[in-house]
Amino acid sequence: MVETKIVTIIEFALSAVIFAAGLIGWSAVHASIKQHGKTKELKKKSRLLLVLMIIAAWFFIGTAITSLWNGKAGMNVEFEMFSERVSLFGFSMAKTSLVMWIITAIVLVLGLIFRFVIFPRFDPDNPKGFQNIMELAVEAMENFTKNTLGDYSDELAPYMFSLAVFMVMCAASELIGVRPPTSDLIVTLSMGLITFVLINVYGVRKKGFGGRVKSLAKPTPVIFPMKVLSDVAVPVSLACRLFGNMIGGMIVMDLLKSVLGGYASGIPAVAGLYFNLFHPLIQTYIFIILSLTFINEAIE
Repeated sequence: MVETKIVTIIEFALSAVIFAAGLIGWSAVHASIKQHGKTKELKKKSRLLLVLMIIAAWFFIGTAITSLWNGKAGMNVEFEMFSERVSLFGFSMAKTSLVMWIITAIVLVLGLIFRFVIFPRFDPDNPKGFQNIMELAVEAMENFTKNTLGDYSDELAPYMFSLAVFMVMCAASELIGVRPPTSDLIVTLSMGLITFVLINVYGVRKKGFGGRVKSLAKPTPVIFPMKVLSDVAVPVSLACRLFGNMIGGMIVMDLLKSVLGGYASGIPAVAGLYFNLFHPLIQTYIFIILSLTFINEAIE
C-alpha cells in the first residue's frame, strides 16, 4: 500500500515537472518567434513541446483518476446483448425502442417544420446557405438511388433519405450516453423486414406475382428452394450486419476504458468521433446500398 502511494506521488511529480518544463520551453520558443519571426526550426520545436505538454497533462489526469479508484487499473466491462427494459404508462418496453420512438418523433417534427416553415422561404432562383446544403443532399440521394433503381428511384429516394437521417440520429444518441437503437437486434431486424417487404412489393409490381415466382426458378427450377431461402435470409443478414457492427463499436469503447483505466481520459472522446459518427455513417451507407441492390435484383 505504501509502495503504491510512493509510486503514485512519483508519477504525479514526474508528469508535473515534464509539463512545467514543456510550458517554459514553449513560452521561450514563442518569445523567440516574436523577436526573430517564424522559422521551420522554431515551429517544429513549438509543436514538439506542445505534444510533450499534452502527454504530460494526460498522464497526470490518468494518474489522478486511477488513484481515486484506489489504484485499480481499469473498470469491469458489463455488456448486455439486449437492451434493458423500462416501464412506460404501465407497459414494459425495451429502452432502445423508447429511444427509437423519441428519435422518430424528433425526425417527424423536424420534417414538418422544414416543410411548412423553412421550405416556403427557399428561393429557387437564388439558392444560398442552408438551401444549398439541402439541395445537394437531396440531389445526391436522388442520383444515388437512380443509378441503382432507374424508374423507381423517385418513389424510393425519399424513404432512403429518411432512413439515412434516422440511422444517423440513432448513432448520435450514443454521444449523450444513450444506447443507440441500431445496437438492438430487434430494431435492426425490423429495418431488415421493411427492406424484405420492399423487395417483394417492387418485384411483384414489375413482374406480377407469377413473374416474381418464376424469377426465383431461373435459370433452373432446381435452385428455387435455395433462392427462396436466400430471399428469406436477406432481412436476417441486413439486421445481423448492422447490429454486429454497431454493438462492436460499443464493446471496443468499453474495452478501451477497461484496459486503460484512468489513463483512458481523452482517448475515448477521440475514438468516439470514429465509433459514434464516422463508423455509423459507413454502416448507413452499406445498409442503404444493400437494400437498393436487393430491390434492384428483384425488379431485373
